[in-house]
Amino acid sequence: MADKKAPQENTKLPNPVRVMVVDDSAFMRFAITQQLNEDFELQVVGTACNGKEALQLIPKFQPDVITLDVEMPHMDGLTTLREIMAKFPRPVIMFSSLTKEGAAETIQALMLGAVDFISKPDNRLDIRTEMEEIAIKIKQAAKAKVKTPPFQRRAPVVSQPAEKPDKPVRPYRKNTPVILIGSSTGGPGALNEIIPALPADLVSPVLIVQHMPSGFTRSLAERLNNISPLKVKEAEPGDQLLVGQVLLAPGGFHTILDENERILLNQKPTVHGVRPSVDVTLNSLIQRFGKNVIAVILTGMGSDGTLGASILHTAGGHVIAEHENTCVVWGMPRSVVEAGAASVVLPRPQIAKAIEAAIQEMMLN
Repeated sequence: MADKKAPQENTKLPNPVRVMVVDDSAFMRFAITQQLNEDFELQVVGTACNGKEALQLIPKFQPDVITLDVEMPHMDGLTTLREIMAKFPRPVIMFSSLTKEGAAETIQALMLGAVDFISKPDNRLDIRTEMEEIAIKIKQAAKAKVKTPPFQRRAPVVSQPAEKPDKPVRPYRKNTPVILIGSSTGGPGALNEIIPALPADLVSPVLIVQHMPSGFTRSLAERLNNISPLKVKEAEPGDQLLVGQVLLAPGGFHTILDENERILLNQKPTVHGVRPSVDVTLNSLIQRFGKNVIAVILTGMGSDGTLGASILHTAGGHVIAEHENTCVVWGMPRSVVEAGAASVVLPRPQIAKAIEAAIQEMMLN
């Protein structure tokens, strides 16, 4: 193991973030612990080989952040997460596989209160390569407000019909504002509350930009579609903006509109270090619809969305920023507020109704 870089003399170090690593693989526990302990801002205070052991050890070690494997024997990651959020609520980062099943479970974990996730490294080389991202996410998670969902126990399984009827969609009227929702850290949980609260007869088309890597946004769209009166799907090239439909920007792609108001995807350089970027999509909407856009900036790290929100606000559009009290991370909304670009700042439970009210007000003007 490489030696920790010694701090400069007379430099006062902050208290390190106390981390607990939960993984059924002894190799992964050792390798992740070894790498994290090379960072003076982090300290692995304990490890556990499964969920049951983790729940026994959390009161002893009192970690600030827990890294939790999704797939474990005896007690899987989702069950463990529910118990953590019910008994010892604190920031949790999930380690997820890149399989379709792993992506679906990761999305469910984010809905259950996990702050963030990272693709699980497969070997020592990958661990060293990805450790910088892991360390950054742990430090960010330590600052996050944990939002404990109202549900903690596993819901009873309800049999579903083999095929669900299609939700009706239709063209939108040209004077109808278009809605753009942008979010990052804590966003899946926020979307889980807001999108189902939008009515089936909403007259505006909706676009969502959630910071998320490729392979996970389709599962997020499917999850939201299953619990929402509106049709939610991952955006594809050529898709139209339709009433009754919510399009979610796919991970790894910027999402814009062409001259015919159809979806275009590209993999141009990241903006604010992310792709998809809220600013890229919002600026594209402003080019097509001018001030006839409603932007909603939800919880997230950084300032993505501030530039577009500022342009929209100046042009006479409507910008809703999530209030600090309900944000997991008050970064993106704070940046919008401090730029003077927010038309209104509201806690999460009021945002869906505020969107409806803004649509009505803008259509009357």
